[in-house]
Amino acid sequence: MPAILFGSLSTIADTSELQRESFNQAFEASGLDWRWDRDEYLAMLQGSGGRERISTYAASLGQTVDAEAVHHKKSECFQQLLADGDVRARPGVLDTIQTAKRNGVKVAWVTTTTAENISALLAALQPAIQRSDFDLILDSSTVDRPKPDSAAYDFALASLHEERDRCIAIEDNIDGVQAAQAAGVTCVAFPNENTADHNFGAAEARVAELKFQDLNELIPLATI
Repeated sequence: MPAILFGSLSTIADTSELQRESFNQAFEASGLDWRWDRDEYLAMLQGSGGRERISTYAASLGQTVDAEAVHHKKSECFQQLLADGDVRARPGVLDTIQTAKRNGVKVAWVTTTTAENISALLAALQPAIQRSDFDLILDSSTVDRPKPDSAAYDFALASLHEERDRCIAIEDNIDGVQAAQAAGVTCVAFPNENTADHNFGAAEARVAELKFQDLNELIPLATI
């Protein structure tokens, strides 16, 4: 049985600007006079890892901060923004998940974010998308090596008992694309609002809206 592997929070719902705002709220709450505007934040998104962004930014200013504590506060702010906001699935995501399930195609969420962030997003998306829609959900506690390492995808493939050439990954950032390809999985780039200008030339395809039929033509998933 083939599988569709969603690679991050923002492949399900575009939370990219909520992420930026949650960083800024965390900075203020932590007594830091930092504020990342959109242009500055976009430049940071070439790589993954919120803690790493905080540490790198502090070093660029010659400052020392507790990146772990600031990032923890950022996560709290992000989860509150999800609870307070009107968050919706990205174009085609709901139909793609439903069509996959009707046709016996597994659906997994191969993230390296926290379990709390995943739960907060699922709570915001209910009842349209629920935890039971996924055959497998990974979070930051699942593997030790974050993307672009292939560890998350390797773990998912082993857990799902799937062959690499029968799966397709959906990713919204370059590190995610590299992770999928390092695992030997065909990858479709589905850029979010803040990664739309990134170079996704390494992906097998790039889309602005998910369509099961398009995925099915790239990798045969089901007869529909």
